[in-house]
Amino acid sequence: MKLIIPMAGRGSRLRPHTLTVPKPLIPVAGKPIVQRLAEDLTASYSGQVEEIAFIIGDFGEAVEKQLIEIAEGLGAKGSVYKQDKPLGTAHAILCAADSLSGNCIVAFADTLFKANFSFDPNEDGLIWVQQVEDPSAFGVVKVDENNVITDFVEKSPTFVSDLAIVGIYYFNDGENLKNELQYLLDNDIMDRGEYQLTNALENMKQKGLKFKPGKIDEWLDCGNKKAVVHTNQRVLELKKDQNMVSDDLTLNNAIVIPPCMIGKNVVISNSVVGPYVSIGDNSQVTDSVISNSIIQHNTKVSSANLTDSMIGSESDYVGRKSEISIGDYSNYIV
Repeated sequence: MKLIIPMAGRGSRLRPHTLTVPKPLIPVAGKPIVQRLAEDLTASYSGQVEEIAFIIGDFGEAVEKQLIEIAEGLGAKGSVYKQDKPLGTAHAILCAADSLSGNCIVAFADTLFKANFSFDPNEDGLIWVQQVEDPSAFGVVKVDENNVITDFVEKSPTFVSDLAIVGIYYFNDGENLKNELQYLLDNDIMDRGEYQLTNALENMKQKGLKFKPGKIDEWLDCGNKKAVVHTNQRVLELKKDQNMVSDDLTLNNAIVIPPCMIGKNVVISNSVVGPYVSIGDNSQVTDSVISNSIIQHNTKVSSANLTDSMIGSESDYVGRKSEISIGDYSNYIV
């Protein structure tokens, strides 16, 4: 099995946090979004994931090295491909053409999920969906009485279906997918100025392939600060039976209310932290009350009363009660 993860977008809605770190590498409950996605998918698959291919923008050598380490940590070969221009989902996947063979899962690194990803690899293909109240912002599918997908529709302003495509796909034949994607580019078949995966899926369906929907129990968005903080909360809830507090945590007249994720070499003094707080390695919290928030690595927070907040790495915050979003390498004193 090959796992293909397009993640070239910089994530403008999550600024300032994505000014220094690509969105899929923003930590949620202590791990980058893309790492949690890869771990969940490989854990759900009963066979061996032999390769994980990442499609990225110009993120630099350090990011590429981190991605290779994520793949190797899951027992897979890591591959990195570049998408130079944002030309759509079909173009992004095709950038990993050399890895498109055999059984493939394509998973866009924009969101996290709670789902059972087990499936029959003999199926032509599976497309995971979730029922949503307002489908106008999503690509959707229609199904027939046999639960086979009959139509793929890209962000229709009029109602077609409420089964939104969440961004995870299984293909029995990666080579066939590659050929269909290449056909779109060779014939300049675009929708709204981009090459869309849904057009390739439609062509495959017209040739007799049958795609079925997979069910998502919970769809966790990571598009903006509010969504990431909520996703951090839900991941901590779902992982609450796991110990995510480092053994070397130093507490000085302080309380941690679970569930929380506390990284290595963290010092908390005269403070109440939690519930639903993630704190990265080598950070310090002093004279503060913090709940439902994310604090990254090597950051100092003092005299703060924070909730629903994100503070980046290498930052100092001295403040008051508020809801904040501060990127990496920031100094903020109220």
